[in-house]
Amino acid sequence: MNFTLKVWRQKNASTPGKFVTYEAKNISADASFLEMLDIVNNELDSKGEEAIMFDHDCREGICGMCSLHINGLPHGPKLQHQEDPAPGEKPRGRTTCQLYMREFKDGDTIVVEPFRAKAFPIIRDLVVDRSAFDRIMNKGGYISVNTGTAQDANCLPIGKKEADLSMDAAECIACGACVASCKNASAMLFVSAKVSQFALLPQGQPERYKRVVAMVDQMDKEGFGNCTNEGECEANCPKQISLANIARMNRDYIWAKVMS
Repeated sequence: MNFTLKVWRQKNASTPGKFVTYEAKNISADASFLEMLDIVNNELDSKGEEAIMFDHDCREGICGMCSLHINGLPHGPKLQHQEDPAPGEKPRGRTTCQLYMREFKDGDTIVVEPFRAKAFPIIRDLVVDRSAFDRIMNKGGYISVNTGTAQDANCLPIGKKEADLSMDAAECIACGACVASCKNASAMLFVSAKVSQFALLPQGQPERYKRVVAMVDQMDKEGFGNCTNEGECEANCPKQISLANIARMNRDYIWAKVMS
Protein backbone atom coordinates (compact mmCIF):
# COMPACT_ATOMS: atom_id res chain seq x y z
CA MET A 1 0.00 0.00 0.00
CA ASN A 2 1.12 3.55 -0.76
CA PHE A 3 0.12 6.70 1.09
CA THR A 4 0.75 10.43 0.97
CA LEU A 5 1.42 11.88 4.41
CA LYS A 6 0.99 15.51 5.35
CA VAL A 7 2.88 15.70 8.64
CA TRP A 8 3.15 18.68 10.97
CA ARG A 9 6.81 19.62 11.50
CA GLN A 10 7.79 22.13 14.17
CA LYS A 11 11.17 22.59 15.81
CA ASN A 12 9.80 23.78 19.17
CA ALA A 13 6.94 25.67 20.78
CA SER A 14 8.36 29.09 19.88
CA THR A 15 9.10 28.27 16.23
CA PRO A 16 6.37 28.38 13.55
CA GLY A 17 5.48 24.97 12.16
CA LYS A 18 4.18 23.75 8.82
CA PHE A 19 2.90 20.67 7.05
CA VAL A 20 5.48 18.69 5.08
CA THR A 21 4.48 16.06 2.52
CA TYR A 22 6.05 12.59 2.54
CA GLU A 23 5.42 9.44 0.53
CA ALA A 24 4.94 6.19 2.43
CA LYS A 25 5.51 3.39 -0.08
CA ASN A 26 5.14 -0.39 0.03
CA ILE A 27 3.49 -0.39 3.44
CA SER A 28 2.02 -3.66 4.65
CA ALA A 29 -1.73 -3.58 5.27
CA ASP A 30 -1.01 -5.25 8.61
CA ALA A 31 1.44 -2.56 9.73
CA SER A 32 0.28 -0.37 12.59
CA PHE A 33 0.23 3.40 12.12
CA LEU A 34 3.35 3.77 14.25
CA GLU A 35 5.14 1.05 12.30
CA MET A 36 4.31 2.96 9.14
CA LEU A 37 5.90 6.08 10.64
CA ASP A 38 8.95 3.98 11.59
CA ILE A 39 9.32 2.92 7.94
CA VAL A 40 9.05 6.53 6.77
CA ASN A 41 11.66 7.59 9.35
CA ASN A 42 14.03 4.85 8.18
CA GLU A 43 13.74 6.27 4.67
CA LEU A 44 14.42 9.77 5.93
CA ASP A 45 17.44 8.55 7.92
CA SER A 46 18.87 6.83 4.84
CA LYS A 47 18.62 10.15 2.97
CA GLY A 48 20.27 12.07 5.80
CA GLU A 49 17.04 13.91 6.60
CA GLU A 50 15.63 14.55 10.05
CA ALA A 51 13.19 11.91 11.30
CA ILE A 52 9.64 12.75 12.29
CA MET A 53 9.42 13.02 16.08
CA PHE A 54 6.45 11.27 17.71
CA ASP A 55 5.70 9.78 21.13
CA HIS A 56 5.36 6.07 21.81
CA ASP A 57 6.09 3.52 24.50
CA CYS A 58 4.18 0.28 25.06
CA ARG A 59 2.49 0.05 21.61
CA GLU A 60 -0.17 -2.10 23.24
CA GLY A 61 -2.89 0.47 23.86
CA ILE A 62 -1.96 0.81 27.53
CA CYS A 63 0.21 3.87 28.09
CA GLY A 64 -1.49 6.53 25.92
CA MET A 65 1.80 7.99 24.70
CA CYS A 66 0.96 7.49 21.00
CA SER A 67 -1.35 10.50 20.92
CA LEU A 68 -1.68 11.69 17.32
CA HIS A 69 -4.35 13.68 15.54
CA ILE A 70 -5.03 11.73 12.33
CA ASN A 71 -7.35 12.99 9.61
CA GLY A 72 -9.01 15.34 12.06
CA LEU A 73 -9.57 12.99 14.98
CA PRO A 74 -7.49 11.96 18.01
CA HIS A 75 -6.05 8.45 17.52
CA GLY A 76 -7.52 8.27 14.01
CA PRO A 77 -10.83 8.37 12.18
CA LYS A 78 -12.14 4.98 13.29
CA LEU A 79 -12.37 4.25 16.98
CA GLN A 80 -13.84 0.77 17.09
CA HIS A 81 -12.02 -2.44 16.33
CA GLN A 82 -12.74 -4.14 13.02
CA GLU A 83 -13.97 -7.28 14.74
CA ASP A 84 -17.60 -7.38 15.86
CA PRO A 85 -17.96 -7.33 19.65
CA ALA A 86 -19.32 -10.36 21.42
CA PRO A 87 -23.05 -10.32 22.25
CA GLY A 88 -23.65 -7.82 25.02
CA GLU A 89 -20.09 -6.48 24.83
CA LYS A 90 -19.51 -2.79 24.20
CA PRO A 91 -17.10 -2.05 21.31
CA ARG A 92 -13.87 -0.71 22.73
CA GLY A 93 -11.98 2.32 21.54
CA ARG A 94 -8.32 2.17 20.71
CA THR A 95 -5.14 4.20 20.61
CA THR A 96 -2.99 5.23 17.63
CA CYS A 97 -0.71 2.21 18.01
CA GLN A 98 -3.77 -0.02 17.53
CA LEU A 99 -4.71 1.66 14.26
CA TYR A 100 -3.71 -0.46 11.26
CA MET A 101 -3.02 0.66 7.72
CA ARG A 102 -5.61 -1.76 6.31
CA GLU A 103 -8.21 0.66 7.62
CA PHE A 104 -7.10 3.20 5.02
CA LYS A 105 -7.41 2.91 1.26
CA ASP A 106 -4.40 2.47 -0.98
CA GLY A 107 -3.38 5.92 -2.24
CA ASP A 108 -5.04 7.81 0.61
CA THR A 109 -3.70 11.15 1.80
CA ILE A 110 -3.33 11.11 5.59
CA VAL A 111 -2.95 14.28 7.67
CA VAL A 112 -1.00 13.81 10.91
CA GLU A 113 -0.87 16.52 13.58
CA PRO A 114 -0.05 16.83 17.28
CA PHE A 115 -2.81 17.27 19.84
CA ARG A 116 -3.78 20.96 19.80
CA ALA A 117 -4.34 22.70 23.14
CA LYS A 118 -2.88 25.69 24.93
CA ALA A 119 -2.12 23.47 27.93
CA PHE A 120 -0.28 20.97 25.66
CA PRO A 121 2.60 23.04 24.20
CA ILE A 122 4.45 21.42 21.32
CA ILE A 123 7.90 20.04 22.17
CA ARG A 124 8.78 19.02 18.63
CA ASP A 125 6.84 17.87 15.57
CA LEU A 126 4.10 15.54 16.85
CA VAL A 127 5.27 15.49 20.49
CA VAL A 128 3.44 17.65 23.03
CA ASP A 129 4.06 18.36 26.70
CA ARG A 130 1.24 16.78 28.72
CA SER A 131 2.83 17.38 32.10
CA ALA A 132 -0.20 19.53 32.99
CA PHE A 133 -1.96 16.23 33.65
CA ASP A 134 0.77 15.25 36.09
CA ARG A 135 0.39 18.50 38.01
CA ILE A 136 -3.37 17.97 38.24
CA MET A 137 -2.81 14.43 39.54
CA ASN A 138 -0.29 15.69 42.10
CA LYS A 139 -2.91 18.08 43.45
CA GLY A 140 -5.10 15.06 44.17
CA GLY A 141 -2.89 14.36 47.12
CA TYR A 142 -3.23 11.12 49.03
CA ILE A 143 -5.76 8.77 50.57
CA SER A 144 -5.86 7.95 54.28
CA VAL A 145 -5.12 4.24 54.30
CA ASN A 146 -3.18 2.62 57.13
CA THR A 147 -0.03 0.81 56.09
CA GLY A 148 1.06 -2.50 57.52
CA THR A 149 -0.20 -6.03 57.10
CA ALA A 150 -2.91 -6.69 54.54
CA GLN A 151 -6.50 -6.52 55.72
CA ASP A 152 -8.84 -9.46 55.42
CA ALA A 153 -10.70 -9.57 52.13
CA ASN A 154 -14.09 -8.83 53.72
CA CYS A 155 -12.84 -6.22 56.17
CA LEU A 156 -13.87 -3.33 53.89
CA PRO A 157 -16.82 -4.49 51.78
CA ILE A 158 -17.38 -2.61 48.53
CA GLY A 159 -20.46 -3.09 46.39
CA LYS A 160 -19.92 -4.53 42.92
CA LYS A 161 -21.58 -1.55 41.21
CA GLU A 162 -19.30 0.95 42.96
CA ALA A 163 -16.22 -1.21 42.39
CA ASP A 164 -17.01 -1.57 38.68
CA LEU A 165 -17.61 2.16 38.23
CA SER A 166 -14.37 2.96 40.02
CA MET A 167 -12.44 0.52 37.84
CA ASP A 168 -14.07 1.97 34.71
CA ALA A 169 -12.90 5.45 35.73
CA ALA A 170 -9.43 4.15 36.58
CA GLU A 171 -9.05 2.87 33.00
CA CYS A 172 -8.25 6.43 31.90
CA ILE A 173 -4.70 6.42 30.48
CA ALA A 174 -4.29 10.23 30.40
CA CYS A 175 -3.58 10.29 26.67
CA GLY A 176 -5.29 13.66 26.20
CA ALA A 177 -7.70 12.61 23.43
CA CYS A 178 -10.54 14.22 25.39
CA VAL A 179 -8.70 17.54 25.36
CA ALA A 180 -7.86 17.27 21.66
CA SER A 181 -11.50 16.43 20.83
CA CYS A 182 -13.06 19.35 22.67
CA LYS A 183 -13.46 22.69 20.91
CA ASN A 184 -12.59 24.34 24.24
CA ALA A 185 -9.72 21.94 24.98
CA SER A 186 -11.43 20.89 28.20
CA ALA A 187 -9.79 18.31 30.45
CA MET A 188 -12.88 17.60 32.49
CA LEU A 189 -13.27 14.00 31.33
CA PHE A 190 -9.71 13.21 32.41
CA VAL A 191 -9.98 15.05 35.73
CA SER A 192 -13.40 13.59 36.51
CA ALA A 193 -12.12 10.07 35.88
CA LYS A 194 -9.23 10.59 38.28
CA VAL A 195 -11.56 12.14 40.85
CA SER A 196 -14.17 9.39 40.47
CA GLN A 197 -11.82 6.45 40.83
CA PHE A 198 -11.32 7.50 44.45
CA ALA A 199 -14.68 9.17 45.15
CA LEU A 200 -16.50 5.89 44.49
CA LEU A 201 -14.50 3.90 47.04
CA PRO A 202 -14.49 4.04 50.86
CA GLN A 203 -10.75 4.67 50.88
CA GLY A 204 -11.25 7.92 48.99
CA GLN A 205 -13.85 9.47 51.28
CA PRO A 206 -11.72 11.31 53.89
CA GLU A 207 -10.13 13.64 51.27
CA ARG A 208 -12.97 13.43 48.73
CA TYR A 209 -14.06 17.07 48.69
CA LYS A 210 -10.64 18.54 49.34
CA ARG A 211 -9.34 16.48 46.43
CA VAL A 212 -11.94 17.56 43.88
CA VAL A 213 -11.47 21.26 44.64
CA ALA A 214 -7.68 21.03 44.41
CA MET A 215 -7.71 19.11 41.13
CA VAL A 216 -10.36 21.26 39.42
CA ASP A 217 -8.63 24.47 40.49
CA GLN A 218 -5.32 23.18 39.12
CA MET A 219 -7.05 22.22 35.87
CA ASP A 220 -8.22 25.82 35.48
CA LYS A 221 -4.75 27.17 36.27
CA GLU A 222 -3.25 25.00 33.52
CA GLY A 223 -5.38 26.76 30.91
CA PHE A 224 -7.84 24.03 29.94
CA GLY A 225 -11.22 25.24 28.70
CA ASN A 226 -14.70 24.65 30.02
CA CYS A 227 -16.89 21.65 29.24
CA THR A 228 -19.60 22.20 26.60
CA ASN A 229 -21.27 18.86 27.38
CA GLU A 230 -21.37 17.88 23.71
CA GLY A 231 -19.73 14.49 24.24
CA GLU A 232 -16.80 14.63 21.79
CA CYS A 233 -14.50 13.60 24.62
CA GLU A 234 -16.37 10.40 25.40
CA ALA A 235 -16.78 9.58 21.69
CA ASN A 236 -13.03 9.83 21.04
CA CYS A 237 -11.73 8.40 24.32
CA PRO A 238 -9.79 5.18 23.62
CA LYS A 239 -11.00 3.79 26.95
CA GLN A 240 -14.54 5.18 26.56
CA ILE A 241 -14.61 6.98 29.90
CA SER A 242 -18.20 7.97 30.66
CA LEU A 243 -19.53 11.53 30.83
CA ALA A 244 -21.25 10.46 34.05
CA ASN A 245 -17.90 11.05 35.76
CA ILE A 246 -18.10 14.75 34.88
CA ALA A 247 -21.54 15.00 36.48
CA ARG A 248 -20.20 13.30 39.61
CA MET A 249 -17.21 15.64 39.76
CA ASN A 250 -19.44 18.72 39.33
CA ARG A 251 -21.73 17.59 42.15
CA ASP A 252 -18.78 16.99 44.46
CA TYR A 253 -17.19 20.33 43.56
CA ILE A 254 -20.40 22.29 44.21
CA TRP A 255 -20.98 20.45 47.49
CA ALA A 256 -17.41 21.15 48.59
CA LYS A 257 -17.77 24.86 47.82
CA VAL A 258 -21.15 25.14 49.54
CA MET A 259 -19.91 23.38 52.68
CA SER A 260 -16.59 25.24 52.89
